[in-house]
Amino acid sequence: MNTSPTPVRHWILAVTTLSAFLMYIDRACLAWMLDSQSFKDEIHLTNDQASHLKSAFFWAYALAQVPAGWLAERFGKRTLMTVLIVLWSAFTALSGFANGVAMLFIARIGCGIAEAGAYPISGSLLSRWAHINWRGFASGVVSLGGRLGFVLAPLITVKVILLFGSWRWAGWAYGLSGLLVAWLFWLAFRETPEEHPGSNEAERALLAEGRPVPTPDANPAGTGYRFPLKAVLRDRSLWMMCFYQMLTNFGWAFVINSMSTYLRDVRHLSEDMNGYISTLTLFIGMFGLLLGGLLTDWLTRKLGLRLGRLLPLSVTRFLSAGMCLACLWADSPWLLAVCLGLMVFSTDSALPAVWAWAQDVGGRNVAPIFGWANMWGNFGAAIQAATAGWLLKTFDKNGDQQELFIACAIAFTLAGILSFGINASKKIEEA
Repeated sequence: MNTSPTPVRHWILAVTTLSAFLMYIDRACLAWMLDSQSFKDEIHLTNDQASHLKSAFFWAYALAQVPAGWLAERFGKRTLMTVLIVLWSAFTALSGFANGVAMLFIARIGCGIAEAGAYPISGSLLSRWAHINWRGFASGVVSLGGRLGFVLAPLITVKVILLFGSWRWAGWAYGLSGLLVAWLFWLAFRETPEEHPGSNEAERALLAEGRPVPTPDANPAGTGYRFPLKAVLRDRSLWMMCFYQMLTNFGWAFVINSMSTYLRDVRHLSEDMNGYISTLTLFIGMFGLLLGGLLTDWLTRKLGLRLGRLLPLSVTRFLSAGMCLACLWADSPWLLAVCLGLMVFSTDSALPAVWAWAQDVGGRNVAPIFGWANMWGNFGAAIQAATAGWLLKTFDKNGDQQELFIACAIAFTLAGILSFGINASKKIEEA
């Protein structure tokens, strides 16, 4: 009598997606909190302080990536992820109690450090809990959760602020929601299918298809773990991925760091309209994650591992650059939203291939390898936040802020060129 596989893998995918949803709401809400009138009535920030505040999150997030990946392998993903969700939620709530720029910096740096481990851990757990032929799609679903949070963050944050009359309620509401998500993750997740009491033999056999037999010297959680630093430093393909992600995030970070201010100062939109346009932009873009996941899995089955990951990585970057330039001629806010939405769509279409690449090459080191590349990627977002003001001050003589779109287009083009050096068929391991 055949027994169907239990659906535990689907529940784990769902709760991981929910945690990504929460993470991106907490990450993105600050821009709309700072732009709200209630915030400006209470706390007065200069443009430079606002830029440095946004940048602080990404620097903390980037620098904590590798330590978070190491901690995940050292102490176990279930425990660490649960703790991290509680921590970043607490720091988001702390932002609602801020009485000045210093406390806001503490809250954002703490949130960045806590969120750093989420995606390396998620990528690593998908390497065990997603079928090997569906790595791209599963990665796309989790990323979609993050983007959905990002899509709804402008609208929800603005609505919460308008409903309660204060920007502080956004931080408090998101902080409390995180406690529920942390509890759900703890209940649902286990390190491996073999350890999960709800997973049957049929599901374990399904997830084991196409994977190498685990070696007996693999380091379980709680024992010594060594980051493969030498292999990382000498792997050319990995460095291409690092700079690829850095340039990509420089271009993509416009929507999280600069879009709200651009819509307000250049397009002269109200807070409510700003939220609607931002949400439409991100709503269009998020469908790229599902398409990209299906595409990279299909290409991998047809063309092999290297081209299956490479083609989405490269083609989408040139499309993103073209959409950035198209924004220069978008006359209406709605047309601008479509152009920006297609830019995010093409950018996100490659994200499942990035996640799947880390699972392909990481072996036993998926979380730290993912974290290493993601660290460099977030340097790009931090650089964009830190340099956007300088670019406008130095080159923008008429106040149209078109220089930001040109800089993003250049970054996407360079990322597309670098992608040709990325090879997903070569594992990164110590000799």
